[in-house]
Amino acid sequence: MTAPVSVQLLDPRAKLPAYGSPDAAGADLYVVADGPVTIAPGGTAKLRTGLALAIPQGYVGLVCARSGMACKRGLAPANKVGIIDADYRGEVMVFLHNHGDEPQVVEPGDRVAQLVIVPYLTARFTQAEGLDDTRRGSGGFGSTGTK
Repeated sequence: MTAPVSVQLLDPRAKLPAYGSPDAAGADLYVVADGPVTIAPGGTAKLRTGLALAIPQGYVGLVCARSGMACKRGLAPANKVGIIDADYRGEVMVFLHNHGDEPQVVEPGDRVAQLVIVPYLTARFTQAEGLDDTRRGSGGFGSTGTK
């Protein structure tokens, strides 16, 4: 399924998000910078994309890690998954964290995250005296086993 998403280029160097393959769920986000950005081990850099989006009402943009960058270089969004609400019209930023032991350099134009646009449900929360029973119940981390 496809749907139009309006994108404003806030910087002449900005690139539209782009899918790496026909069935990719995430579109790559590119860095706009005046030069290389070095991220120290354990450090976080605020990176510009030069983009503002008009995400349709009822949808949210999720800014996720690029698996190769995260696994091979230890670079992933600091907040794990960034949220771009449908009513946000500011610049999309990526706060990239270096989980590794070596400094990492991000170059202008590098693909640093991916954008996934998905529908969401706005919940109407109501207070309850109790909840219905389920097989899992209140079992938490690891309660369903490993196999």
